[in-house]
Amino acid sequence: MSELPLIVPELVVLDQNLGGHKNDVITHLSGVVAATGRADSAEGLAEDALAREGQAPTGQPGGIGIPHCRSTHVNTTSLGFARLAEPVDFGAKDGPADLIFLIAAADGEGKEHLKLLAKLARAMARKTFLASLREATTAEEVVAIVEEVLAPKKTEPAAGDGAAAQSAGAGEGAAAAGAAGAGAEATGQGGGARRLVAVTSCPTGIAHTYMAAEALEQAAKEMGHELTVETQGSSGGTALTQEQIDAADAVVFAVGVGVRDRERFGGKPGVEAGVNVGVSDPSGLITKALAAADDPNGHRIAGGGGSGSGESAGGSGEGQSWGRRLQQALMTGVSYMIPFVAAGGLLTALGFALGGAERVAEVGPTVVGENTLFNLPADGGLALYLGAIFFTVGGFAMSFLVPALSGYIAYALAGRPGIAPGFVGGAIAIAVDAGFIGGLVTGLVAGVIAMWIASIKVPRWLAGLMPVVIIPLVTTLLVGLLMYLLLGRPLAALMEVLQDGLNSMTGTSAVLLGVILGLMMCFDLGGPVNKAAYLFATAGLAQGTDAAMMIMAAVMAGGMVPPLALALSTTVRGNLYSEAERENGRSAWLLGASFISEGAIPFAAADPLRVIPSMMVGGAITGGLTMALGVGLNAPHGGIFVVPSMTNPFGFLIALVAGVVVSATIVTILKAQRQKSLMAAAKAEAEGADAPTAATANA
Repeated sequence: MSELPLIVPELVVLDQNLGGHKNDVITHLSGVVAATGRADSAEGLAEDALAREGQAPTGQPGGIGIPHCRSTHVNTTSLGFARLAEPVDFGAKDGPADLIFLIAAADGEGKEHLKLLAKLARAMARKTFLASLREATTAEEVVAIVEEVLAPKKTEPAAGDGAAAQSAGAGEGAAAAGAAGAGAEATGQGGGARRLVAVTSCPTGIAHTYMAAEALEQAAKEMGHELTVETQGSSGGTALTQEQIDAADAVVFAVGVGVRDRERFGGKPGVEAGVNVGVSDPSGLITKALAAADDPNGHRIAGGGGSGSGESAGGSGEGQSWGRRLQQALMTGVSYMIPFVAAGGLLTALGFALGGAERVAEVGPTVVGENTLFNLPADGGLALYLGAIFFTVGGFAMSFLVPALSGYIAYALAGRPGIAPGFVGGAIAIAVDAGFIGGLVTGLVAGVIAMWIASIKVPRWLAGLMPVVIIPLVTTLLVGLLMYLLLGRPLAALMEVLQDGLNSMTGTSAVLLGVILGLMMCFDLGGPVNKAAYLFATAGLAQGTDAAMMIMAAVMAGGMVPPLALALSTTVRGNLYSEAERENGRSAWLLGASFISEGAIPFAAADPLRVIPSMMVGGAITGGLTMALGVGLNAPHGGIFVVPSMTNPFGFLIALVAGVVVSATIVTILKAQRQKSLMAAAKAEAEGADAPTAATANA
């Protein structure tokens, strides 16, 4: 399959009216791809492409739309093309699109086809390429134009081609730039020429990554500058060398996800924006980057941090709001905190299971201090001794919960210089009884202070000491002073009010809290809302109250509902799902039982309007029932495997089964209705009747 060409005449649609909405166009082109045998389900491919379209519009300047996705329904990576008789709005600022490229990437396929797509994406930024497609008279001519971009004929090996390829600097994209005639002038030699480096990336790494790279390179050539791009996309690319970065006057980030190895650019002047800006306004980005280089107080790239390691979901700086940056920092803190919570909570639960919860909690530390394997406690023996060890080690792990949360929030904002102040701030939060709220505050404060200090221009001889000594020292001191002199007591009082409120919750109020937590766990299946509920539950475990354990039980049960419900639905009514979805359903049994909500993500991404509301209903029922039945849990993870350590384990199972059955029933009914509508639409179309389109049925 991988030897099939990317595009053939059967994948080309010329001068037709495919409907007035982009969903109609995407659905039609998905059918064209499936009709050639390159996809096993036109409906499945359309759903995946529409789900990607829902994340952000794919319209681009110049009258083009590039809907794209990775899909398990695609057998081999393919390009569907339509030149529309009536342009359709794909979200571009300059108006509707008449040239539509449906990029259907096979999930898990090798990089060769993705390299071809990288070349194609770069070509879309060139006016001559688009003009030739508008002038083509046959499908075969369109295929020839595209193939010339993918594999240009080397009819005249000009001397400037090597320089052009070097200037392109992004592996496979360089060949495309050379074929377009970017000769020696691309190096930008001459009066006023400057050197720049750039990084482009997008969430899927298929199209926008390379379109932005091409647009930036073309703009730099026209402006007389030299620009080298590192494309962090699906097909890889040539990474910038440290020598190229050091020699550059300015940096351009046109990114939709975090920049990998961001610390390479730390301290360089530049500009940071979304990948779409790289496509729509490359000249503006270059101008801003050079302005920052000429301004001693201009924007400087912050090195390290969560974005640098690729953990962040988005870029930072000028192209990203402070709210988004803070949200990413909080999620980074939670992700690094979870291993401490999981290890500590599960060890504590095992300790209770071995030696008895009340007994271990009462005498555990004493038993560990006074006994050995050769001097076992008289009352409890080996089981109590091992249980006490597990309990004690788990307690040490749990004691790092707040410092880890605080330290890695600071790290996400300021990089490595923020870790020490963040950890110390978290320890202070524990000391002043400010709890996890204090840890959140100290992490944010430490990160912001460290960022501010790092932005101060210092002599070169002092710059080497800044990240290792100066920033951690000054930031730690300031965080400590703020906590002890200003913030500590108010945060402790707030924490006390929160704890008292939770401990006093009974009856309706407790059930309502369980319902809310269940809804949050099922809303985005591992996203920010899900993680916020999980953080609330796990952070409370450090207090050891009955209310905190009930909250943890509600959160875990609610998070188990989506994958188990979808596993049940695919088992009972497998004909409503594709083969790939049925396979995911079989995996979801184990994922759900292990409390891994992300097992439901493939289903939610393909059909969010039916899956997510169905899961939220079941999650709300389960969360409310666990509270009503008084289920308690002191382990932050483990799913079905930690049920024996719960208080009222049968209540937990009753609540879980109820939510799973309700969600599975709702999603199955909705899927069946959709299938019925699609079949009716297909029948009406076959009979030539004026029936709803498949896109309308998918709405």
